[in-house]
Amino acid sequence: MKIEILGMGCPKCKILYENVQAAVKEVGIDAEVIKVEDMDTIISYGVMLTPALVINGEAKASGEVSSSEEIKKWLKK
Repeated sequence: MKIEILGMGCPKCKILYENVQAAVKEVGIDAEVIKVEDMDTIISYGVMLTPALVINGEAKASGEVSSSEEIKKWLKK
Protein backbone atom coordinates (compact mmCIF):
# COMPACT_ATOMS: atom_id res chain seq x y z
CA MET A 1 0.00 0.00 0.00
CA LYS A 2 1.25 3.46 -0.86
CA ILE A 3 0.20 6.42 1.28
CA GLU A 4 1.17 9.96 0.35
CA ILE A 5 0.97 13.07 2.49
CA LEU A 6 0.69 16.07 0.19
CA GLY A 7 1.87 19.43 1.52
CA MET A 8 4.72 21.84 1.80
CA GLY A 9 5.83 20.84 5.30
CA CYS A 10 3.43 22.97 7.36
CA PRO A 11 2.59 22.02 10.95
CA LYS A 12 -0.72 20.46 9.84
CA CYS A 13 1.16 18.31 7.31
CA LYS A 14 3.40 17.04 10.09
CA ILE A 15 0.41 16.17 12.28
CA LEU A 16 -1.25 14.32 9.40
CA TYR A 17 1.97 12.37 8.81
CA GLU A 18 2.04 11.38 12.50
CA ASN A 19 -1.64 10.35 12.35
CA VAL A 20 -0.96 8.20 9.30
CA GLN A 21 2.01 6.54 10.99
CA ALA A 22 -0.10 5.76 14.06
CA ALA A 23 -2.97 4.36 11.95
CA VAL A 24 -0.65 2.15 9.91
CA LYS A 25 0.92 0.78 13.09
CA GLU A 26 -2.45 0.15 14.76
CA VAL A 27 -3.93 -1.59 11.71
CA GLY A 28 -0.72 -3.58 11.29
CA ILE A 29 -0.37 -3.24 7.53
CA ASP A 30 2.70 -2.95 5.37
CA ALA A 31 2.60 0.52 3.83
CA GLU A 32 5.00 2.92 2.20
CA VAL A 33 4.33 6.37 3.70
CA ILE A 34 5.90 9.27 1.85
CA LYS A 35 5.72 13.05 2.01
CA VAL A 36 5.13 14.83 -1.29
CA GLU A 37 6.15 18.49 -1.39
CA ASP A 38 6.39 18.95 -5.17
CA MET A 39 3.61 21.36 -6.20
CA ASP A 40 3.20 19.83 -9.68
CA THR A 41 2.66 16.40 -8.17
CA ILE A 42 0.20 17.78 -5.63
CA ILE A 43 -1.78 19.52 -8.37
CA SER A 44 -1.75 16.35 -10.49
CA TYR A 45 -4.02 14.75 -7.86
CA GLY A 46 -6.50 17.61 -8.24
CA VAL A 47 -5.71 18.85 -4.75
CA MET A 48 -6.15 22.56 -4.14
CA LEU A 49 -5.81 22.60 -0.35
CA THR A 50 -3.15 20.96 1.77
CA PRO A 51 -2.55 18.93 3.72
CA ALA A 52 -4.01 16.14 1.66
CA LEU A 53 -4.00 12.38 2.01
CA VAL A 54 -3.68 9.99 -0.94
CA ILE A 55 -4.02 6.23 -0.52
CA ASN A 56 -3.06 4.04 -3.48
CA GLY A 57 -3.43 6.95 -5.88
CA GLU A 58 -6.85 8.08 -4.62
CA ALA A 59 -7.21 11.41 -2.79
CA LYS A 60 -9.10 10.70 0.43
CA ALA A 61 -8.95 14.10 2.16
CA SER A 62 -7.86 17.61 1.31
CA GLY A 63 -7.47 20.74 3.41
CA GLU A 64 -7.87 18.94 6.72
CA VAL A 65 -5.95 16.89 9.23
CA SER A 66 -7.64 13.50 9.22
CA SER A 67 -7.68 11.68 12.54
CA SER A 68 -5.92 8.36 12.93
CA GLU A 69 -9.36 6.77 13.50
CA GLU A 70 -10.63 8.07 10.15
CA ILE A 71 -7.43 6.96 8.41
CA LYS A 72 -7.75 3.46 9.89
CA LYS A 73 -11.20 3.13 8.28
CA TRP A 74 -9.71 3.93 4.85
CA LEU A 75 -6.82 1.53 5.40
CA LYS A 76 -9.14 -1.35 6.25
CA LYS A 77 -11.14 -1.03 3.02
